[in-house]
Amino acid sequence: MTEAIPIAPIDDLQESLRSLREQLVKHRLYVQMKTPADLRIFMEHHVFAVWDFMSLLKALQLRLTCVTIPWVPQGDPNARRLINEIVLDEESDDNGEGGYTSHFELYRAAMAQSGANASAIDDFLDRLGRGDPFYEALEQARVPEAARIFVRATWDILGSKSTHSIAAAFTFGREDLIPDMFRALVLDLDERFPNQLGLLRYYLERHIQLDEEHHTPLARRMVAALCETDQKKWREAKEAARAALHARIALWDGIVEQITLSRGRGRD
Repeated sequence: MTEAIPIAPIDDLQESLRSLREQLVKHRLYVQMKTPADLRIFMEHHVFAVWDFMSLLKALQLRLTCVTIPWVPQGDPNARRLINEIVLDEESDDNGEGGYTSHFELYRAAMAQSGANASAIDDFLDRLGRGDPFYEALEQARVPEAARIFVRATWDILGSKSTHSIAAAFTFGREDLIPDMFRALVLDLDERFPNQLGLLRYYLERHIQLDEEHHTPLARRMVAALCETDQKKWREAKEAARAALHARIALWDGIVEQITLSRGRGRD
């Protein structure tokens, strides 16, 4: 009898998330976005996920590298390399016009191009820039409810003070998920919204390319290096990844609800 080949912990973790990933990749949201107004509602919510992704990334950079003065070597050199490569792309990527930009700023420009209302995200960031406490800014700014709940879920993960849990949420709740999720979204954009979404399409396709070909393999290696053979860490990583996926499902459900409500109110 041939002995079964053991499944690597990282593959086992990914397999345990398959059902939640499928729910997101096949979510009814994608077919619900039929008009420019529907797409604007999506962007007005989704921009908060684009923004708080950077907080997950920066939390990992803070924990895995030295970003203080005086500088001292910190952490595993391989982990430093992995996270710094991802930061380079996310914070200063090719903007498609010969310059550089963060993915958040690219998305914000796409909102302006599509006519989406960016007042909530702008108000929120203005409050943070003035030094308002995070939760106060989140409550006082005009953040859509589903987006506010999503951001709070991300902050719960950041508050865990567990590097491997943050890395798992980042990897399996964002980087590993995004290519398939965005592929479903981008599929019919040109057909539904011809000549309206150049920047949004570029943002989505850029993420599909970078995350699928480069970021996801790096992030998976990071999780494996952080958990190593510690079964407790692997369990905590799985819990964090599942929490991140559940939060995304709730966000998508909330956007569908808002699209449905807006149609009832006759929003243009």
